[in-house]
Amino acid sequence: MYEIIRGCFDRHGDKRYGEFVTQRQHALQCATLASQEGASAPLIAAALLHDIGHMVESTLGSRDPADDLMHEASGARFLGQWFPREVTEPVRLHVIAKRFLCGNEASYYDTLSPASRHSLELQGGPMSADAQRQFLTTPFAREAIALRRWDDLAKDTDLELALSLEDFKELLESLMRPEVA
Repeated sequence: MYEIIRGCFDRHGDKRYGEFVTQRQHALQCATLASQEGASAPLIAAALLHDIGHMVESTLGSRDPADDLMHEASGARFLGQWFPREVTEPVRLHVIAKRFLCGNEASYYDTLSPASRHSLELQGGPMSADAQRQFLTTPFAREAIALRRWDDLAKDTDLELALSLEDFKELLESLMRPEVA
C-alpha cells in the first residue's frame, strides 16, 4: 500500500494543480497542520492524502479548466482499498465541506485561492441553508470541515517542510484495515 501511494507522489507529486505549491508540498503542509492541531491519526492521514485523486493514474484526465474531475470521489475510492472510513470519508467530503463553508460563513469565500474559487463554481457553488443542515448530519462532516480549513492554509510557497512522505509511512501502515494488512 505505501509503495503504491509513494509511487503516486513520485510520478505526480511535483506537479502543480492550479496552485502555487506542488501536490507534495500541499499534502505535507496539510498533514503538518492537522498534526499541529492535535488531529486524530486517521484525520492526519486524510489531510496528507486528501488530493490523491489528482495523482491516481486512472483519474488523470482533462486539462480543461471547465472539467471537474471529482478528485475527491476517485481519491476516496482509491484509498478505500486499504483504509477505513475514518480516512476515506473526510477525503470524499472535503469538496462538499468547501461548499458548506462558503454557504455558512460569508467571509470564507474571500479566503479561497483563485483556483479554489474556480473549482467551487464547477462543484456547485455555495450550499443553501437546507443543504448545510443536511451536510452537518453526515458522518465525518466535522472532520471534513477541519480538513478543508487545513487544505486552504496548506498553500504556503515560503514554508520550509520539515517532514517528508516517508515520515508518515508508519502512521499510514498503522491505519490499514486489518483484512488488507
